[in-house]
Amino acid sequence: MRLGGAEIAAATSARALGEGSTEPPVRAVIDSAAVTPGDVFFGLRGENRDGGEFAAGAIEAGAWGVVVGPEHAERLIAASTPVGGPTGPAWVFAADDPLAALQALATAGRRALGARVLGVTGSVGKTSVKDIARTLLPGRVHANAQNFNTEIGLPLTILEAPDDTEILVLEMAMRGFGQIAELAAIAEPDAAIITNVGPVHVEQMGSVEAIAAEKAAVIDALPADGVVVAPVDAGELEPHLERVPRLLRFGDGGDVEAGEVQIGSGLSALITAGGEEERFEFPFTELYNLTNALAAIAGGIALGADLRDMAVRAAGIGFSRFRGEQIKLAGGILLVNDCYNANPVSMRAALDQLSGLGGMRTVAVLGGMGELGPESADYHQAVGTYARDRSIDFVLGVGALAREYDPDELVADPDEAAEWLDSHLEAGDVVLVKGSRSVGMEGIAEALSAREAA
Repeated sequence: MRLGGAEIAAATSARALGEGSTEPPVRAVIDSAAVTPGDVFFGLRGENRDGGEFAAGAIEAGAWGVVVGPEHAERLIAASTPVGGPTGPAWVFAADDPLAALQALATAGRRALGARVLGVTGSVGKTSVKDIARTLLPGRVHANAQNFNTEIGLPLTILEAPDDTEILVLEMAMRGFGQIAELAAIAEPDAAIITNVGPVHVEQMGSVEAIAAEKAAVIDALPADGVVVAPVDAGELEPHLERVPRLLRFGDGGDVEAGEVQIGSGLSALITAGGEEERFEFPFTELYNLTNALAAIAGGIALGADLRDMAVRAAGIGFSRFRGEQIKLAGGILLVNDCYNANPVSMRAALDQLSGLGGMRTVAVLGGMGELGPESADYHQAVGTYARDRSIDFVLGVGALAREYDPDELVADPDEAAEWLDSHLEAGDVVLVKGSRSVGMEGIAEALSAREAA
């Protein structure tokens, strides 16, 4: 981190009740059990506990300082002046809203860092686009780890960026109204990728049109010369693109498109952008990841990256866990672990991948898709029909919602699914595991991975 105590107080509008080191803190943390010497601990208020209750323990663990609610800050000062731990006096900040203070500090940190920011949002594919962009973009790039894409994770991602970071790639997740605008206000992106808009979180948002409006909120956080990357077929997002400062389209007929696609051990494609052409050799074979790559490349173009430089880096692309990772198991069984989450769009893409992998038998282990609102049954039935249209050999449904897939076999939970698979998988099978996080499909993938081949 780059800001000292006085600067943190100014950035967060918090009151410094106690002063400590003149050096800035090392990092920001929200878990008191994870505090190491030099950290600044933010005691966030949760549904059941107030993190400020653990401020004293954080200081005892060597925290540089704490940002907590006024009642906790005043209690610390009353108990000991100055407040200190094993490394000396600690800063004590009283903030009316510690989460808002964390977010404000992240914005100040982003400005002090001076890096360019590429925001990534969308209904499907945003994590993969982030992963691809992190590899393709030049210079020192920092991006969200795992699922640090929320109102808490995004500011922590900014604050942990090394001092020499040149580009921040920040994935922005949405679970309800106003969240994309909130995240964009924190990140202040120079360019933004909107991967697509689909029926994800429609239960909360009410309609796909409302989802499109929420995703489009990132547009209003861009500077006057900001760039938006969007698909050629933008669907319900299209009306919002009229207010974009500068627009780059990806996909067939767009500003960034792919031709001469060849699939072998990887995927090779001739990428065209801005009148230039370069052949990219990707380490994946899925066509939906080629679409994700086009979005990431367009994001690079938006920030001034050279197409040839990005092509050189393409072979190093890697993806976050649980997103289509392929694991070879004993007996020649191939596991496609895509259990991070699921919605109608990503389900179809995963089934496309499964149908193209061959094998003696294709087995789709499908959990339910959450947050789809009153049309949930219709969405599930459509995915079941799609699986049959793609000639998937066997569908194992997991949980009550999965009944609507009309599966070949239905089990109650992931434990039963793991037991069924242990008894029925055969040599040469290709197995897809996918479902919403609420179903707990990762337990099935972990049980299967125990059979991983040496």
